[in-house]
Amino acid sequence: MGRTPEEREDFLSILQDFQFVPSGRILSGAGAGQQVTYYNCFVIGVRARDMTKGNDSRHGIMDTLSDMVEITARGGGVGVNWSTLRPSGSYIQGVHGNSSGANSWMRGADGLADQIRQGGSRTAALMFMLEDWHPDILEFVNPERRFERANFSVGVSDRFMQALENDEDWTLIFPDTSHELYDRLWDGNIRKWVESGLPVKEYARVPARRIWMEMLDGAHRTGSPGVVFLERCNKRSNTWFAEELICMNPCGEQSLPAGGSCNLGSINLAAFWDPTRRDLRWDALGRAVRLAVRFLDNVIDLSVDINQEIGDIQRQIRRVGLGTMGLADVMILSGVRYGSAESLALIDHIYSFIRDQAYLASVDLAVERGSAPALDVDKYLQAHFIRTLPNEVKTAIRANGIRNLQLLTQAPTGTTSILAGVSSGIEPVFSKKYLRRDATGEHYMTHPLFEGVCGQHLVTASQVSIEEHVRVQAKVQEYLDSSISKTINLPTDSTLDDIDEAYRLAYDLGCKGVTVYRNGSLDDVLYEGDSGECEVCSV
Repeated sequence: MGRTPEEREDFLSILQDFQFVPSGRILSGAGAGQQVTYYNCFVIGVRARDMTKGNDSRHGIMDTLSDMVEITARGGGVGVNWSTLRPSGSYIQGVHGNSSGANSWMRGADGLADQIRQGGSRTAALMFMLEDWHPDILEFVNPERRFERANFSVGVSDRFMQALENDEDWTLIFPDTSHELYDRLWDGNIRKWVESGLPVKEYARVPARRIWMEMLDGAHRTGSPGVVFLERCNKRSNTWFAEELICMNPCGEQSLPAGGSCNLGSINLAAFWDPTRRDLRWDALGRAVRLAVRFLDNVIDLSVDINQEIGDIQRQIRRVGLGTMGLADVMILSGVRYGSAESLALIDHIYSFIRDQAYLASVDLAVERGSAPALDVDKYLQAHFIRTLPNEVKTAIRANGIRNLQLLTQAPTGTTSILAGVSSGIEPVFSKKYLRRDATGEHYMTHPLFEGVCGQHLVTASQVSIEEHVRVQAKVQEYLDSSISKTINLPTDSTLDDIDEAYRLAYDLGCKGVTVYRNGSLDDVLYEGDSGECEVCSV
């Protein structure tokens, strides 16, 4: 990935001892001599290539499925927001028939992806979303229905959360499909449609609580749907002036526009632990962060485009997603309990440092290579997250620009953290011993910090309360301009009230999305035995 021999040596210095771990697509593709993408995940809209046909059409659906197949075949995950499609039973003038609805096409897409993965080297990863205003939302969240390959989440608005809080009815709407501008203008953005004064049809009024309880029931039974506070994602987006974020990637760490992509890598916090000083080596950490930003910026210019639109969008925004792994390990080594007040203070210290180093690194790259083409510095400095930066960083952006309009995210790092031998992402250690199932077989694994003196400070995911889980996620979110992939692990006997607590607290504390997993609710994903000593993780 280095452009010069010196840069290559710098990159090698942070790669060889796992200070920095690029994403799986980079690790598998770089240097392999193949024309492959280095991006892990993508978001696509339901879009027709021929706009005269309309996005909500057979052409739009088939073009979307074609893009999904192409990305999946190349090992990329795909997020799709299906809210563009008209509700089930809607009249279709062109064929004098009725629509099968968004959920029907989701099931078809899920089945298609399940077939494609059989011939590839990676299991298909999908995220399907439907927004809270869509008339098919109750069918979407029905806990009796599951997808084989797709995670799925509801795009939840601030207005819905207010209606829920006030115990009000919620109106399900969709644009008037008979309007002369429907085919030309409708792209799934209901806010833009309404603000343009275009007509909508009201399909039903249902208690917001009814939709919410169905969501909780599904999450209790199967872990889905998750919740994405999509309106909040857009309000707090660094790129609010340049693009509309429509969907999460399959693991939920990045909300992206149609044609957006994930360019990921992680700093291994545990690699910077100094046992003598019982502290992080801050200078080395800062160096690694700056080099990692440079590394990921290089990836943008070296990755092969899936298609022209995806490549062009990435080169305009130059989005990178630098995150971490090994947070739980650092807490253990520091003698700090995960989820405690002390752990939140530690997160403040670590992640504010990473944030500032990453942004200053991107400013340096702007001086050296030029700012992201989409940068409008006045509007950028108005962004919610940018306003939280220290004055010295904002002054540097004003004076020099910035190379990457979005820089920080938190991926799950499931496989890459195992490669580095540390805890995954910002998760607590799941258990003392677990069984991992993957393409290479079954492997019993034990976390190394359970041995010796550090064991007294280690708590497993099931020992962390719901509130502690959410507060850690919310605290990390303060220092990330994108989103977070994290699971709120719940014991088998958890109730709907427990999930309700997790979802509402996540919203109140400023999270952009939340996912729960109740132990035993799905086979072969995470399973805790009766003894509490063995879990199963299948990827």
